[in-house]
Amino acid sequence: MTHKNPSPATGSTADALTAQIRACRICADRFAATATGHQPRPVVWFRPGARILIAGQAPGARVHASGRPFTDPSGDRLRDWLGMDETTFYDRDKVAVIPMAFCFPGYDARKADLPPPPICAETWHQQVMAALGDVQLTVLVGSHAHRWHMGTKAPVTQTVANWRDHAPQVFPLPHPSWRNTAWLKKNPWFAADLLPVLRNRVQEILT
Repeated sequence: MTHKNPSPATGSTADALTAQIRACRICADRFAATATGHQPRPVVWFRPGARILIAGQAPGARVHASGRPFTDPSGDRLRDWLGMDETTFYDRDKVAVIPMAFCFPGYDARKADLPPPPICAETWHQQVMAALGDVQLTVLVGSHAHRWHMGTKAPVTQTVANWRDHAPQVFPLPHPSWRNTAWLKKNPWFAADLLPVLRNRVQEILT
């Protein structure tokens, strides 16, 4: 299941929504109780009319500090997967980055990433998708995005292995984190079969 969006919002409506999200503090108490004890900093990166949607998980610590999505090694790997340079990736007229939670969720006591709080998507996601409008390509990064956009609870490997069922409009990917390096080595078909098709699709849309 994928979510088809209505016509994009006007610039003023989208700007107002962006301002509301950036001012959101509904998770302030939740974040204060994490091992990082940080304040909310929503990272909002979309503009109506973008052609490609990157649906991710949640900002990490480096993105929390920079205020720009995927300014970390995961972003470097993702851009390589897409065959896209930084200038294009950060052009909001071309690419929207909409995670399942706009803020860094923090670390637990073992310094592991906490999952994106569901309340963020419940509060904002439908509004943002409606403001964005139809896109030509949706790239789903990680299991949380798979579940919301595709309605699946299948394991990541199974979902990604079935990518042909959804291409060329939707491509489910694993998360580009270094933690998935072993997964990439165990599943060489991902780089051999999926990535060339994804890169070609990106170039078709951008040229």
